[in-house]
Amino acid sequence: MSKREDVIQAVVALVSAAAPGAMVSRDQDKPDEIPAGGVIVIHDGDPGEPTIDLSPLTWNYSHRIHLEAAIQPDDPATRHVALAALLSPIGVAIKADRGLGGLCDFLAVEAPDTDDMDLDGAETGRWADLYIVADYATTDPLN
Repeated sequence: MSKREDVIQAVVALVSAAAPGAMVSRDQDKPDEIPAGGVIVIHDGDPGEPTIDLSPLTWNYSHRIHLEAAIQPDDPATRHVALAALLSPIGVAIKADRGLGGLCDFLAVEAPDTDDMDLDGAETGRWADLYIVADYATTDPLN
């Protein structure tokens, strides 16, 4: 596999472990119904334009991996707290393993963009768009 794919798979594993009650998927559409534990969709994101070291030849990426998260608690008044409870363990997991098991030089998360979401015939939920940023280097941008 490629370094990029290794990093993305490790991020999926990290998020899945940090949010065990949520439905976590990769590159899927948001489901029509939000399960009780919430949903997190991880998109491969954009590795961006690398900086290149010439000796040894190395591509350095700051890869922004996109996450969409949604929660729909039974009590809509608690939607802000429920979303924070879904996202907070992800931040804790990232802080505990900034190197992503040796795959990255540094792993960070950007603050989420949040808003209410209306679902047909259901209580108001809450969604968030956020990015996990993985800084890593590879000697081959395709592998």
